[in-house]
Amino acid sequence: MRKPILKVALASTLVFGAVGAQAAFAQPAKQNQPVNVFDKKVVNKINAQNIYNNIDYLSQTPRVAGTESEYNAVQYIKSQFESYGYETEIQPFTFYGYTPPSSMEVTIDGYEGELQPRPFTYSVNGDVSGELTFAGLGTVEELEGADLTGKIALIQRGSISFAEKVLNAAEKGAAGVIVFNNSEGPLSGTLGEHNEEYVPALALSKAEGEAILALLESGETLTASLTIEGAEAGEKVSHNVIATKKPTNKKKANDDIIVVGSHHDSVAGAPGANDDASGTAMTIELARVFKDIPTDTEIRFVTFGAEELGLIGSYHYVDSLSDDEISRTIANFNLDMVGSKDAGDLVMMTLDGKENLVTELSQSSSERLNGEPTPVYQGGRSDHVPFAEAGIPAALFIHSPTEPWYHSPEDTIDKISKEKLQDVAEIVGAAIYDKARFDNMGPKPKKKHKMKAAPEMVHELDVK
Repeated sequence: MRKPILKVALASTLVFGAVGAQAAFAQPAKQNQPVNVFDKKVVNKINAQNIYNNIDYLSQTPRVAGTESEYNAVQYIKSQFESYGYETEIQPFTFYGYTPPSSMEVTIDGYEGELQPRPFTYSVNGDVSGELTFAGLGTVEELEGADLTGKIALIQRGSISFAEKVLNAAEKGAAGVIVFNNSEGPLSGTLGEHNEEYVPALALSKAEGEAILALLESGETLTASLTIEGAEAGEKVSHNVIATKKPTNKKKANDDIIVVGSHHDSVAGAPGANDDASGTAMTIELARVFKDIPTDTEIRFVTFGAEELGLIGSYHYVDSLSDDEISRTIANFNLDMVGSKDAGDLVMMTLDGKENLVTELSQSSSERLNGEPTPVYQGGRSDHVPFAEAGIPAALFIHSPTEPWYHSPEDTIDKISKEKLQDVAEIVGAAIYDKARFDNMGPKPKKKHKMKAAPEMVHELDVK
């Protein structure tokens, strides 16, 4: 049964725990380790320039779920799959979605400087003004006895969700809410779902918020105006794109299914070159690479819609599978943010933090190709989650820490590293072929790699 959208968004969001981008990993040196002849059949076909070119095409404009630009991306992905001879399906699904504002503005009398506000997903339209009042973290306890009637509440990020902050301030009569970040960089967040009780709310950076707060604490009386136009919530349609490679020889085929996936949508205002045109373009390239390679396993190349709104497309895909298909799906390789030159090193994330078939195959391939196994950590908040919850071995491939341009207009093609694209594609491609080739004898017993503490990361749908 499909999960409610809010439950999906919150469940997938809270898996990571604390957010931040402070973790760093030692860069494994690329060594000239011997690779087996089977790896070469895949590795020698991978072309990072192809991946780069598809990223460039897809990242010309934001691809927000349910919009024309996302559908154009869907059609492009379908045409690429079909150009390689794949049977390709577009799988539509409906969801209660959100169209971000077409314009927004925050002005504060007495503040010198231009503010760069950002909307929250599900921010409501409005044109409000009033005295600016600092409301701390916006908790019920801090607002006890407060009267915010007609005022604009300035609230710091932290402790509770953005939605709770907005609702708590609205209950005390606030006409609008400005939330500022508690860490460096812009703030991109969500209120989780549409709510008639919301008042207009926008986000500012830590530097902007602290500068405004300093004026208030110096005794100045400030008047703030907040305008949001063009926001809209309602039922929308997004799509998954599914290209299927059947086993080459039916008589020698097994019943297994491997899913290679990524999400093709982006957040509003972000071209999404790394998040996640990079994963989408790599999925397309792996489909090209495998089209003429004999395999005894069914391989599905899937790009998902509406990931940024709560993994909606991947949940729909998994929910659409029969019990037989779920039992036969032995692996999900989830490619998300796999090409930024400004991000850290490659890691794999599993929902429970434990190794599985995907991580074992990929650690073996990365050890053969790079001399060191790719580390495994615990983490969710991407499209491997629905697969893992259905009992399917799944892992997220991502670089950590994430790049400073995450979820921003600066997530552009010039930030992409062809070397990283080549590296991840080789690791994943070799891992898939290790299992899907005809003469595969199954994963060999391998030494257990010591699990490390989970890195702190920023990724997808921040709710608090």
